Amino acid sequence: MLRKTFCLLFLLSINIFVIAQTAHKTVTAVNGDGVYSILRKNGLDPTKYLKEFIALNKKNLRKNNGLLIGKTYIIPLTKKDSITTIKIPKISDSVPTETISKTIDTIVSLEKIYDPIFGENYNPIIIENKKLKGAIYYLISGHGGPDPGAMENYNGTLISEDEYAYDVTLRLARMLISHGAKVYIIIKDKNDGIRDDKILEVDHDEFCYPENPIPLSQKLRLRQRTKAVNNLFLKHKGAYQRLIVTHVDSRNKNKNIDVFFYHDSKSKSGKQLAENIHNSFREKYNEHQPNRVYDGSVSTRGLYLIKSTLPAMVYIELGNIKNKKDQKRILNYKNREALAEWIHNGLLVDFDENK
Repeated sequence: MLRKTFCLLFLLSINIFVIAQTAHKTVTAVNGDGVYSILRKNGLDPTKYLKEFIALNKKNLRKNNGLLIGKTYIIPLTKKDSITTIKIPKISDSVPTETISKTIDTIVSLEKIYDPIFGENYNPIIIENKKLKGAIYYLISGHGGPDPGAMENYNGTLISEDEYAYDVTLRLARMLISHGAKVYIIIKDKNDGIRDDKILEVDHDEFCYPENPIPLSQKLRLRQRTKAVNNLFLKHKGAYQRLIVTHVDSRNKNKNIDVFFYHDSKSKSGKQLAENIHNSFREKYNEHQPNRVYDGSVSTRGLYLIKSTLPAMVYIELGNIKNKKDQKRILNYKNREALAEWIHNGLLVDFDENK
């Protein structure tokens, strides 16, 4: 019987990889890295492996456990590092973003999904845990389709708000899915994926969930995405549901702004959500820029999307696209990854507080 089982596994080997790893992996910290982000980049849950990481790398950490750029750090081993057998789905196995794939039943199974919306370089997504099981998120990146949003000339090339807001949104969606959440990306682009480029090419082929062309009229655009979210909200009535809207502001070129947050004045849950993400940013600024005061704020605003959508929501401005310092925040993909991570950390706290 054992021999037959072995033969069967061998015959199926075109779809299965057996990964063996016994030595510790090491990585070199680069600008923007923190302990949480470097663990997540290597597929580890920071809440489980933070203490072990600190113990392994104490000599190369700052007093507040911050990382030093250029230093090499040891990544903790997991129980699955010795022998892990997993099935890597093919492109033909693609599933919707909001659907989590079935567990692969092998020697040691890892749950993964493949969704082409994230691009080849960010697939598949490993389901690290089910911390956000039962949570439903609607993600809207500002503008899209015929409206690129705020634009600026950067070294002779046009950059637009919608492309950078979308990239941060995709990165956030990926993190949420990896923790077991159901995610609806309301504004999508079929061929962009997550991009590590500095200059994100401007296009106009985004669509609104499920696959509706985005109208030219601003009023119709806002109504369209509001209707998409509200219909889904009613479908999942009774569940923990949150809406996150991301934008990049446009102000005077001399105006450097921190990330700030809006919520509905009548929504206590929306205020709590905004404050939890705001606290996450404040903590990270204290960690990475201890000599600088974080000026990001939480306030109310009567925008159509804020007033008209049903889930508790937060509207996030990621920076000023015209300001040189803020451009560094959004043009560097590592900073976009950090923005998504810091939002994600606040969402984890919010979900825990509302269980």
